[in-house]
Amino acid sequence: MRAIWKGSITFGLVNVPVKLYSATEEHDLQLHQVHDADGGRIRYQRKCEVCGKKIEYAHIDKAYDDGEQTVVLTDEDMEALPAEKSREIEVMEFVPNEQIDPILFERSYYLEPDSKSPKAYMLLRQVLEETERTAVVKLSLRQRTRLASMRVRDGVLTVQTMRWSDEVRAAEFESLDADITVGKREMELARSIVRDLEADFEPEQYVDEYQEQLHKLVEAKLEQGDALDTAATFGEAEEGEGAEVIDLLEALQRSVEKKRSGGKGEADASGSAAKGTAKQKAAKQAAADGESTTKKVATKKPASKKSGAKKSTAKKSAEKKPAAKKKSA
Repeated sequence: MRAIWKGSITFGLVNVPVKLYSATEEHDLQLHQVHDADGGRIRYQRKCEVCGKKIEYAHIDKAYDDGEQTVVLTDEDMEALPAEKSREIEVMEFVPNEQIDPILFERSYYLEPDSKSPKAYMLLRQVLEETERTAVVKLSLRQRTRLASMRVRDGVLTVQTMRWSDEVRAAEFESLDADITVGKREMELARSIVRDLEADFEPEQYVDEYQEQLHKLVEAKLEQGDALDTAATFGEAEEGEGAEVIDLLEALQRSVEKKRSGGKGEADASGSAAKGTAKQKAAKQAAADGESTTKKVATKKPASKKSGAKKSTAKKSAEKKPAAKKKSA
């Protein structure tokens, strides 16, 4: 890793020299925009609206428009700001770990000791662990004064920049003010589902399925070109369940029964109205299946190449042993 900032942590009269590193990185596949006709790269140019010339980045300043006037801020103006020159992570206070709302968090950074003797760093790390406190700090980073938290993660001092309080919107939804009573049976079923899904959080077990499929698509196109059989590459898409939920109680009941049966089937919906609707759906489905079977027996027409490919793919997918499902993030 490469340090992106150097400075010192200050609390009281103690000074702790540190280097700051980005703690996270994106795993998304980097894509470019191209012309659909010839594959040429699409590039955006910085063009001045007054003179019409292309402008190099070195000749671009920032500006603020209040609707009537425009104030131009040069690099020299920005660098002259006192906060921009600060190379300190100033500790404002130490608060209980649980008091900081996670909605405030933005980016995460690691702090490494930047001195021959890391004793002051070790001291701060140990006192944060023993007191179970998080330091609320201020620092200047990338031309902005940042509010941040500093805590210990896996033995490393970690800074997480935070939004200012006026940047967090209030959650005001009229729909949540409605007077709705949750039934006892619904609560029992909901608690049962929660108990069945209780676990310790292990982020490693979750994968970005979209990125996996995107990588797979790119690899397949590299090998096969544009003549790509999507079904052969990804397999048949699973049909979504629960698209027509009759009521909350029925959905909860189905979830509990499905979990208990290992996902092999769904329980009958409770309530006469629910049962009636379920029977009607079953009858319609049976009729449709019967009609479909009759048509297939009566007339055997040669399938088109496209449909044949799909059936072949589906057959191959059915013969393969189903892989264990992974939870998606």
